[in-house]
Amino acid sequence: MGIFIKNDSQVALMRTASHICAKTHELLASYIKPGITTIELNKIAEDYIRGQGATPTFLGYRGFPAAICTSINEQVIHGIPGLTRLKSGDIVSVDIGVCFKRFHGDAARTHAVGVISPEHKRLMDVTQESFFEGIRYAKQGHHLHEISAAIDDYVTSRGFSVVREWCGHGIGRQLHEDPQIPHYRQKNRGPRLSRGMTLAIEPMINLGGHELLMLDDTWTVVTQDGKYSAHYENTILITTGEPEVLTL
Repeated sequence: MGIFIKNDSQVALMRTASHICAKTHELLASYIKPGITTIELNKIAEDYIRGQGATPTFLGYRGFPAAICTSINEQVIHGIPGLTRLKSGDIVSVDIGVCFKRFHGDAARTHAVGVISPEHKRLMDVTQESFFEGIRYAKQGHHLHEISAAIDDYVTSRGFSVVREWCGHGIGRQLHEDPQIPHYRQKNRGPRLSRGMTLAIEPMINLGGHELLMLDDTWTVVTQDGKYSAHYENTILITTGEPEVLTL
């Protein structure tokens, strides 16, 4: 398919989609407390997104049954919102996609529910920090896999593991476009980055090993060893200078 370079008007639509995505995350953060169900979070998010004149990208995407993904504790990604009530000590990653006039924004955040352990707080912090370590290389003239290597080096040096079976992706008119973006060190440099590329970079980091399992719902991915996992994602724009993080 090749990498789709966006022009200024297309980037403007992605900025709007991404802004709505970021505001939805801010809204949900105020509701994530012990006792709330993930399906309640899903309704809050969907109502807000539609109220902004946009649509939730994930709803119906390849058959996914909800507007957002909510992945609790050992769930890595693609958790389906339901009647589970969050409890103190949980961590929950919320992944949100927004479509505005056929262009997409995509972002994920992991939240602490009530009081969590120092170990799980550190997992969340390192996951978020690894994203920002990676995008130090998200500049015109650098190569994609410099981002991958920076994330991997940061995470593994702190004793955590990087998920390998799932990766980041280009984003724009489609939720998933070229290129695929691994979050661990590669043998080649990958494509050269240039102005107008838009990328969803989303390290998924495990407290234990990187091995995963798929649950019977054929969506929810969990850690094989049952240890917690965290996820942090933003949609970014490659410019002639520093990258622009569209979903912040």
